[in-house]
Amino acid sequence: MENILEVVDLKKAYANFSLNNVSFAIPKGSVVGLVGANGAGKSTIFNTILGIVKKDSGTIKLFGQELTDKNTFLYEDIGVVFDKLNLAPSITVKQYATIFSKIYTNWNNELYLNLLNKFNIRNEKLSALSHGTAKKVEIAVAMAHSPKLLILDEATAGLDPIIREEVLELILDFLLDNENSVLMSSHISSDMEKIADILIFINNGTIALIEKKDSLIYDYGIAKCKQKDLLNIARNEYIGVRKKDFQTDILVPGKSEFAKKHPNILLDSPTIDEIALILLKGGNATI
Repeated sequence: MENILEVVDLKKAYANFSLNNVSFAIPKGSVVGLVGANGAGKSTIFNTILGIVKKDSGTIKLFGQELTDKNTFLYEDIGVVFDKLNLAPSITVKQYATIFSKIYTNWNNELYLNLLNKFNIRNEKLSALSHGTAKKVEIAVAMAHSPKLLILDEATAGLDPIIREEVLELILDFLLDNENSVLMSSHISSDMEKIADILIFINNGTIALIEKKDSLIYDYGIAKCKQKDLLNIARNEYIGVRKKDFQTDILVPGKSEFAKKHPNILLDSPTIDEIALILLKGGNATI
């Protein structure tokens, strides 16, 4: 399958944090979700892809072309929604369109107005909009120039369930022609379970696991065992451990095989949250 975006050995170092050889790909027509705690590196990955932050090393390719200062036109095919709202409060919703029509050569005002209509948004000043409505305006702007890739950094955070559902449906509509793709982060695991095809778990700037969502849900398992049981389990049978007061949870990539080898150990199907806790925390903490 052709990749719309490829990130290879991406590095970015700060005084107290660094991305460490981050590599992943986004196939056409897919939704890839970044899962990690605050400060894990998700926003740094987004910012380096978008050229907001200069990478130290590594390669970023969009449609097979490396993103550089000489081919910034490639950014026209990316739509972005950040976690923090970036709307100028004094202008109206339609004036906002006038600004972006001068930024994007592919701006489609009819599409923008149709999206506003779909969201039941009137032509008000942006300062008068609720958080949820303002977020929908940002999403309409991100989609109105017909991008091939959407980058959504906590785009559904703070939205009520009804609005979140509308946004997710819009994202799924965006993927209908199998040519477009989405890279997103969200602390709302139910959103990831609904629309993600591939999940990337990142911890302290390092990728802990990349896996298809369906494989995580149907092929992986969480074994509930005692500490002494680990002595009888080969290290290559599991990929993560979370120790609790009276129990140890281990993440196993092949639950059917594991169940045959260890019939006396309780094995549950995992949720995305449980997988994240084991891979990214490995302790009594929450994400």
